[in-house]
Amino acid sequence: MTVHFAYGSNMSRALMQARCPTARALGTARLDGWRFIVTQDGYASIVPSPGSAVHGVLWQLAPRDLAALNTYESLHTGLYRPRILPVRFHGRILRALTYIGRSRQEGRPRSGYQNGIVVPAARGWELPERYVAELSRWSPTAWCGARPAEPGDLR
Repeated sequence: MTVHFAYGSNMSRALMQARCPTARALGTARLDGWRFIVTQDGYASIVPSPGSAVHGVLWQLAPRDLAALNTYESLHTGLYRPRILPVRFHGRILRALTYIGRSRQEGRPRSGYQNGIVVPAARGWELPERYVAELSRWSPTAWCGARPAEPGDLR
């Protein structure tokens, strides 16, 4: 079994159920030393950022679920790459698979992605309100033609 740390669309219970029907949610977790971004590809990613943290969800994956996620994350095209990172879960550190986008350049989320999937999933998991507010700032309506408000303060 593989433990997966999800911080973007994979936080969605409904989408994970559709993609990975045998995956089991373990609960919320935190990845320290990283921050959430939306890349030029229009999807969520994370970048190293001392003092920051990314909140998300841990899933236990069977081999079939892992294969489905690898396909969904387009590993074959290089859209994402897998990495094992230490996450905080119930007061302890676990090593978890996460997917990191190919681009570190900030961009705009694809239509319906941030406000339609990521933010509702974060709310559904009751992630910290301040963090959910920061995720919301990545929405296209928050852009107004400029970069989103400082996403580096995600804790």
